[in-house]
Amino acid sequence: MKKNQHVTPHRDGGWQVKGAGNDRATARTNTQAEAIVRATEIARNQQSEVVIHRVDGQIRDKNSYGNDPYPPKG
Repeated sequence: MKKNQHVTPHRDGGWQVKGAGNDRATARTNTQAEAIVRATEIARNQQSEVVIHRVDGQIRDKNSYGNDPYPPKG
């Protein structure tokens, strides 16, 4: 199953990577940059998206590594 990977702050500090709908983190890192790298590896493998959140929970960026629902034209 293809699950989007979310990079979010962890409640105990640091950052985490969680598959959409998962209760537990797939990975936990010290920095957001490390979490993005790990989430990108997973998303490329699963052909899904990486959704990067800010500290306040707002989405700051998305990257698609598979079936892009809105691919660019031309």
